[in-house]
Amino acid sequence: MNQTARSPSTNSFAPEARPHTISLWRDRALPYLLIAPTVMVLLALSIYPLLYSVRVSLQTGSGEAAHWSLANFGRLTTDGFFFSALGHTVIYAVVALTFEFLLGLGLALLLDRSLRGRAIFRAVLLIPMLIPPVVVGVVWRLMLNADFGAINGTLKSLGIDTQALTWTASPKLALASVIAVDIWQWTPFMFLVLLAGLQAIPQEPYEAAMIDGASAWQTFRHVTLPLLRPAILVALLLRTMDLLRVFDQIFILTEGGPGFATETVSLYIYRAAFRFFDFGYAAAMSFVLLILTNIISVGYIKLLQDQEAA
Repeated sequence: MNQTARSPSTNSFAPEARPHTISLWRDRALPYLLIAPTVMVLLALSIYPLLYSVRVSLQTGSGEAAHWSLANFGRLTTDGFFFSALGHTVIYAVVALTFEFLLGLGLALLLDRSLRGRAIFRAVLLIPMLIPPVVVGVVWRLMLNADFGAINGTLKSLGIDTQALTWTASPKLALASVIAVDIWQWTPFMFLVLLAGLQAIPQEPYEAAMIDGASAWQTFRHVTLPLLRPAILVALLLRTMDLLRVFDQIFILTEGGPGFATETVSLYIYRAAFRFFDFGYAAAMSFVLLILTNIISVGYIKLLQDQEAA
């Protein structure tokens, strides 16, 4: 009698167990369901093209004659045009990065002070960075025109002979011209990052340096630069990655010319892929450029980690 009476109360817990299990499963599955669309887009737009590029770079021939080999990478070791384009890319990146850093740091130090109209100056300085690179290339191509460009016209009005100043049409001046355009557009980026780094530095170290009688140069060298180093490394990292793959500005300004004077690796990859339809070789060059960029980036990140640890 008692056992019969207890059985309904014992079995009454069974119907509640299943809804609890379903609710628990839903709670665990919900995060994965939410990120599933993003993962699908990532696979479709990033992972699959990357794997396909690896496949293309390791194949020679086409159609049924295609076979797996490292011939595309071996071909790079004997391609003088590739090494020339790589040299132009390195020169472009080093020179542009140096000037952008020095100018950006100088502007950041200047506008970090309390000056009248500081907000207006900051806004004006950011304008070049906000213009699309293609538009910048078109505008500067017109300005650098040797016949009716604004730059040569201004120099002529000052009495300067501009007959030899053909800018983008000169093998000697073309690379310097495209570098100058990049400096004009992206110095504001360096200025913005370094200014943010300066404003994040606390005032206590400066007050201590003032009490100790440190000069302006000593304060800058022993206080500002060490504390600004993380922002400097971040700015250099981002700009280096961007400079090594530069394409749009040079393509609009010179298309790699005159001759091969301004040909970078990105332009050479474009020509190999879409003008000569040598997709395997273009993919191999892309991976070499990717590896070079990653090596440099890892160096920057290592320096940044050492700075944070210190």
